[in-house]
Parts: sequence; structure tokens; C-alpha cells
Amino acid sequence: MQEVNETSPIIESNNFIVLDKWTKLEQKGNFQSESDLEREMISDLQQQGYDYANYLVTPEALLVNLRLQLEDLNAVQFSDNEWERLLSEYLNKASDGIVECTRKIHDDHVYDFIFDDGHIQNIYLLDKKNIARNKVQVINQMKQKGRHANRYDVTILVNGLPLVQIELKKRGVSIREAFNQIHRYSKESFNGENSLFKYLQIFVISNGTDTRYFANTTKRDKNSYDFTMNWARKDNEPIKDLKDFTATFLSKRTLLNVLMNYSVFDSSNTLLIMRPYQIAATERILWKIKSAHDSKLKAGIETGGYIWHTTGSGKTLTSFKAARLATELAFIDKVFFVVDRKDLDYQTMKEYQRFSPDSVNGSDSTAGLKRNIEKEDNKIIVTTIQKLNHLMKTTDAHEIYGKQVVFIFDECHRSQFGEAQKNLKKKFKHYYQFGFTGTPIFPENALGSETTASVFGRELHSYVITDAIRDQKVLKFMVDYNDVRPQFARLEAETDEQKLSAAENRQALLHPTRIHEISDYILNHFAQKTHRTAGKGFNAMFAVSSVEAAKLYYEELQKLQEKAEKKLTIATIFSFAANENQNAIGDIEDETFEPTALDYSAKEFLTRAINDYNKKFNGSFSVEGKCFQNYYKDLAKRVKNKEVDLLLVVGMFLTGFDAPTLNTLFVDKNLQYHGLIQAFSRTNRIYDATKSFGNIVTFRDLESKTKAAITLFGKSQTAEVLLERPYNEYMNGFKDDQTDEARRGYLEVVQELKEKFPEPDKIIKEADKKQFVKLFGEFLKLDNILQNYDEFAGLQAIQEIDLSDEQAVEELKSKFYLDDEKIQELEQLEIPNVREIQDYRSTYNDIREWFTNERRNQKQEESTVDWDSVTFEVELLKSQEINLDYILELIFETNKKVSDKDQLIDEIIRTIRASVGNRAKESLIVDFIRNTNINAIKNRPEILEKFYTFAQKEQQKEVHDLIQEEGLNPESAKRYIRASLKQEYASENGNALNESLPKMSPLNPAYHTKKQTVFEKISAFVEKFKGIGGNI
Repeated sequence: MQEVNETSPIIESNNFIVLDKWTKLEQKGNFQSESDLEREMISDLQQQGYDYANYLVTPEALLVNLRLQLEDLNAVQFSDNEWERLLSEYLNKASDGIVECTRKIHDDHVYDFIFDDGHIQNIYLLDKKNIARNKVQVINQMKQKGRHANRYDVTILVNGLPLVQIELKKRGVSIREAFNQIHRYSKESFNGENSLFKYLQIFVISNGTDTRYFANTTKRDKNSYDFTMNWARKDNEPIKDLKDFTATFLSKRTLLNVLMNYSVFDSSNTLLIMRPYQIAATERILWKIKSAHDSKLKAGIETGGYIWHTTGSGKTLTSFKAARLATELAFIDKVFFVVDRKDLDYQTMKEYQRFSPDSVNGSDSTAGLKRNIEKEDNKIIVTTIQKLNHLMKTTDAHEIYGKQVVFIFDECHRSQFGEAQKNLKKKFKHYYQFGFTGTPIFPENALGSETTASVFGRELHSYVITDAIRDQKVLKFMVDYNDVRPQFARLEAETDEQKLSAAENRQALLHPTRIHEISDYILNHFAQKTHRTAGKGFNAMFAVSSVEAAKLYYEELQKLQEKAEKKLTIATIFSFAANENQNAIGDIEDETFEPTALDYSAKEFLTRAINDYNKKFNGSFSVEGKCFQNYYKDLAKRVKNKEVDLLLVVGMFLTGFDAPTLNTLFVDKNLQYHGLIQAFSRTNRIYDATKSFGNIVTFRDLESKTKAAITLFGKSQTAEVLLERPYNEYMNGFKDDQTDEARRGYLEVVQELKEKFPEPDKIIKEADKKQFVKLFGEFLKLDNILQNYDEFAGLQAIQEIDLSDEQAVEELKSKFYLDDEKIQELEQLEIPNVREIQDYRSTYNDIREWFTNERRNQKQEESTVDWDSVTFEVELLKSQEINLDYILELIFETNKKVSDKDQLIDEIIRTIRASVGNRAKESLIVDFIRNTNINAIKNRPEILEKFYTFAQKEQQKEVHDLIQEEGLNPESAKRYIRASLKQEYASENGNALNESLPKMSPLNPAYHTKKQTVFEKISAFVEKFKGIGGNI
């Protein structure tokens, strides 16, 4: 390591894998086919030291090669018998799925193998200490048969194991097509029995001009396209072209480091491959520790620094990985990973306790912390800032104070100015200190003289919100400055803190009329804002200014929804004993877990709200000590699982809380700077294509404060880069700032749809099908975005009412704040009604099914239509997915309006076919209608009860018939079907399917056909009966 002069700018060594500089490589100007791209890539890899093993094209050849590579790595020779044993008991067990194989790469890469002569030797799959010893090979066009025969583009082997799979498409083809192909292979052949491809860790997809990587994981919420990532330079500039990506990410040292040091297999069996900015930060922390040590520096800001990574970008993973890797430095005695107690949700706790038992249990007792510090074999200590501070205050002398320690603060804007920081500097003699924050404290937003840099040292790496939005790792915000209460407009625009608190005390902002109007707005617009009009949607949070405001809103919301058929589950939490003084302007009041400082009426109200929660969820929580802390954790879990619809908060949950299912924040609170970005950022975690941005509805005028916060924390001159476009641009079209392309508006797309495809069920030609899919996909994207705008909700509502009905018009005007002039204006706009959209969706689903079957039958070779640039927007279809209960209620309502069952069935089939998730239930629902006297059903709950009773009987009958027809093992088959129904899909991973099959040798040619038939039948059964409940 070179000498580093700490007073001059940072001199960086060249050992980083995330490069400081990278100059784009020269490209050939001529057209490249897919095979040209593949050839050039393999040639580049060979020049980088990869061995091209073009003779490895079958699974059998792969196993022979694996044996040679492992013999070479471990300096052993296996006899045939030993090799077979090693395969069957460790390397290639039939029952292992991708989770077990991934665990071998991360945790169990050394196996104690007993050779035939009785001696035991460690067999290594990878050499993690001396990374250069691992041998990399590249192969291509490998053929493997699972449910279908597939041929893979390019595979990278490490010591003979396939760890990286690369799928290429020619330039100009949508990169999503490569992504979809990986998914197809995952289902069809990667994870087949005895397939070494279950060891795959990283997928790479490229169309030449855009190249991305992502982890191989079975977690369904982590394998959408949103989780793919470009490689990048240290300044976060993406490295996209395949040639540049090959030279950087796929250089041997970088790739092996990513596989072995910069990936995490977490406690919930999810594989996470770190993103370039996470790796860059980790590398620079480790470099800083080494260089400070080499320069004999013992304490102070020259021995540390801070990492500015925006909220939602995975700071905790980065900071924890840095802590883990710091433990591997020989001169470091202990690494303290310090979190705030409030950030310890159940999941995080589980993660840390794997490495540091007892240290993160939320109590203030320091006994467990002391025990961990004194353990010789425990280099990493995970603790809370509260517990660390308690230890320093109560323990005058301890040997740890004199040892070389690293402190990593996970959210340093919370801990940096408190008494803990002063104690730490007094007590510890030789430390390196690093802080992670999404919102640093600068001179502009500091309350005193202390800033993040004055406490921790200089910024070592930044990845700000504008970077994350460009990389689509967090979403933009759509801020609606809601000003529909003219009598309160002056107060809502007030920013002077003293005047505001006086206004609130005078009950002006808490005036009953205002509380009523805002509560009414929230309930009226909740389904629209959270995309719940018919489908699953998201949930929301409501941030208010005080405990008194929380009380008034909670009571008003509950009162207003008393008579509603479907009530929202509303919960609230606050404690309001502030943790420490504010560190910065706009800091959100930090509440503790002890609601002791609450006055009697506030405590009484919180007790009542917790009792409501207990009734709903069979809990026994209260406001007392540990019980309250458990309430916090349970509430956090239920918000993440979408069991709570609306969470009412004062300060808690507005910082550090991560719930991707949350998409809307209602605000009646004066936010600024740090607090504003933190609170807004609860809504902008990526989830899937249906979540297009974070919805902020603010009942105060925060426009100038929003712009000031974005400019400061986005390192940006304009706020526009973080904010969604205004409504009229999505309706009429706009110019894309990044690409300079003209984007069509909703009205133009709708007009083309109506002109070209007036009768969607009559689309016959393949070229027309392709054109319709592209056009309706464009419609779905715009429709999904516009659902969040109140103006659009009003426009849609007008389509569904009779404008001659005066009462209906008046109700519409009051709900959407419209006047006669606005209604006339909206009447002129031609947009499709609900029924037309249903027909379009139904046709889109039909074409998607047709296309999937064509693919399966490999008929696309005969087609003259190029589908490569077409992406089916399945997630967007699901965004407005209607659930089964909705269809059943529709049967009840429609039955009142039609004259016979055939008409009823036609209407309901139309709805079912427009839905992706319920198409498989069509025959079940039709049978129910035919076999039931719908006229005798009195209300909605009764139709639900009758249907589920009918469906559960059908389910039992079909299970029995399926087992009989296929001669399955009854107990194993029922167990497998039960598990599949529970997870809502059938899987070939593991041994459960094999155990269900009739006794037959896997070598029997009929075995695979039988297995395939049974799997397809069970998959269809699960699609038909998932969500029905009952026993099997």
C-alpha cells in the first residue's frame, strides 16, 4: 500500500475493482449478429486470461471437467468410486435446490471428505483466501434438458462450477427479452435434477449497448427486472456497453471478488449481489483503515470518513459488509457495527444475531455486549448506540478502550452529535470511525457548528438520490400540494415555526372542519392513490404534526368509516419523549420506546388505539415498557406485509423504516431538509412495474421546502429530476429530458387504439397482434401512472355516471372538487370506458397465452414477424388485477340487472378473461353459477360463503381424481399440492414432486414424460384453486 499524505486530497491505490476512471473502448462500426457478439465476447475473455473450453457442451462433459478442476485445486486424485460418492453426498445431491447450492458457495465451500483408504481431507470448491488460485473457464452453447431442451449462450465456470450465465441479444433488441429468457431457462432447465446450473450465482444480460447483472434468487419479490444493475465507475457513471462491461466487471479479479467478497446470502436465503456503489464504498472504507494504520494515525477525523448513500439504496447491506470485511484485517481487534435501536426490526435483528448473539436485543442491559467484547472468537460486535453509550457511561476502565477498533455507524445523522460521540472520543484511544447517511448535515442545514464532515472526516463515497433515480434504484416523487380547503390556505402556507405552533394551539390547523375535510379526502382517495380500486395495491402512511393531531385524525377517520362496508385497518404509534436534541434543521423529532412522558389524555388515547389493534390482530400489546417495544416491532411487520392499510405517525417510522409495499404518504406536518427527504423516502422503494413513483399528498404548502431539500441532497440545480411530471404532460405528451425523444400522451395513444383496433376480439394476423401488444403496453404504462392523479380519477368517474342524474353529478363535484365548467371540459375528452378496457385486456391476455404456446412449441422459427422488441407488461396487467371476492360480488350485483344465467355468465366471463390471475378459475366460477340459485342469495357475504364451500368440494374431488388417474403416492402428492397451494405456484425444486410420483426408476425413459405430465397437471390445478382455502 502506498504512503498516503492525509492532509492532501485522497490518493487512491489502483487495487479497487470499482474503477476511478474508465475510457470507453473503441467499437466496430459494422452490424453484429447475436453470434458475432458472442464470438467477440469470448475472444475478449480469452485475452483476459480465461480458458475457452469449447468442447464442454453437455452435462456429462461438465461433470468430467468439474472433477479435473477440483482435483487440480485440491491437489488430489479421486478414484471413480470416490468421485461418485463426493457427487452424491455433497456436490450434486438430487434433493439440493438452488438455495442449498448457494449455501455451499457462501458458507459450506469446504467439505470433510473421507477417502476410500479412510483418511479425511478438506475438499475446497473455492479458494477464498488466495482468489487468484481459482481457475476461470468460458463455455458456450451448452445444451441441457429439463422440462424443455435449452441451449445457453455463454457460461463462466469457476473451478468447473457454472457460477455466471450470460444471455445475449443482438443490438437493437429489447434487453428485457434476454431477461425473460433467463427466467424461462430458470423454470425449464437450470434447476432440473442433478443440474450443476443450480450453482449459478450471477446472471448477465446484454443487447450489446446495455449490459446488466443480477443475482440468481428464488425470492419472487427480488427477481423482477427492477433488480438488474449496470456496472459503474466510482463516480457512478454506468458502464453499459458489452465490450466495456467484459473488460471491467468480467476481468478475472473483479468477477472473483464480486462472487466471493461482495455478495451476501442472508438469513432468509436470499442471495444479494452488491451494486457498484456499495462495493466502491466498502473498498474505500477498507483502504482508509489500512492507510490510517500505515500512517500510524490513532484517532480523530483523519482515521475515518463518511459515506453518503441515499435513503433506500441499501446502506445497511453496505455498512454491514464493510464491518464484516474489516474484521479480516489482522491488526484490528474488534469492529463495532452500531445501529439505532428503533431500526432493529425483526429481520435486521435476525441478520445480525447470526454474527453477534445477545448484542442486539433492544434492551439497555450491557451484560450481553460486555460478554461479546470479551469473547476471543468474536471480532464483530453489533450493538445499538444506546447500549454502547450505556457501557461507556457505566464502565470507567476496560481493556477494549486501548485496543484497535473500528466503529461503523449505520445511520450517522442520528448518533453523531449526541453524548455517545463525546464519550467515544474520550474513552477509546485507537479507533477508526465511519458513518453512513442518506442525508448528511452540511453548514446549510446544521443547527450548531457540527457537520457530518467535522465529526467523521471527509466524504469517501457518494451515491445521491439523483444517481439512484437515474439507475432506477429508487423512484421519483409525485408531490400533490393539496389546497382544496380555501379557508385554511394562509395557515397551510405558514413556515414560521413560532407562528405555526401558536396557530395549532389556537386550534386553527386542528379546526374540526379542517380535520373532517382532510380525513374525508383521505378515505375518498385512498383506493385510487394506493392502486386498490380493484386489485391488491399498496398501503399508506399519514404524518401529522403532534400527538393531539394524531388523536383527532384517528378518531375522525374511524368515525367516517363506521358505516363503510370495507373498512381500512388504521393504526397509530407515538411516544413523544424526544431522544436527544435535534442535530439539524428539519430533523424529525426522535421518539424513544418509553411513552412515559405522555400526558394522561395522550396515554389514554394511545392505549385505546393499541386496544383496537389488539382486537384486530389478537394481540396483547400495551403502552408499558417492553410491551410497547413489541407493539412497535409487530406493527412494523404488519405494515410491511400490508395488513395495516393506513399508519398514522408523528415521528416514528418516518426515518429508517423500509416497507416497499408503501406507496403513499399523506402529510399534515411542516417538514424540511433532512426530515422532508427522509419522510418522503418511505414511499420510493422499488417494488415492481406497478409502483411507478412515491405518492406524496401534502396538506401544507411545502413546495419551496421540497425544492430546497432536493437541491441540497440531490447535488442538483433543479428539483425536476426528482419530481414526477405534471398531469397534462402525461395526457398530451412531452419530451424526455434524458433521451430527447418525444413521448406520446395518453390521449394520442387512446385515439390510435380506438382507430386501429375498434374490435379487439377480431385481431387475427400476427403482425396486427404484435402492433396491438406494443400499443396496449404503451396504454398500460400511461394508465398506471395516471391512476395517481386526482384529475384522472375524476375523468374516469365521469365515464361511469349518467350526467342527467343531478344527484350523481353533485356527489362527483364534491368528491373531486369540480365545477360545471370543468365537468363540461372533461366531457369532451374521449377515453375508453371500463368495458372497453376489459375487452382490450382480455385480448392482450389471449395474445400473451398464444405467444407463450408458440414459444413452447418452438414455432417462432416459422414466423416472419420479429417479436424481439416486444415486452409483455404482465406486472402492469396485475396492477389493476381484480381479486376473486370482487368477481363474486360482481356476480351478485350483475344478477340483479340481467334476465337469465347465460347473460350473467357472458358478463362474468368478460371480467375473468381481463384478469391474469383469475383466468384459470373460469370453469370453476361458471360451474358455480350453473349449479347455484343466485336469486336466492340475500347479500354479498352469503355469495362468498356459498362459492368457497362449492369450490372446496370441487378441489377435494379433483385432487382425488388426479391422484387416481396418475397413480400418485397419495400422502406425498397431497403434501406437495398443499405446499404448492400455500406458495401459490408449483415448483420442481427439491424432492417433493419426485416423492409424489409412482415408483419408477429415473433411468426409465417414461420417467421424465410422467414427471412432466404430473407437474403440468398439478401446476394447472394450483392456478385453478389457489386462494380457495379448505383441506386436502
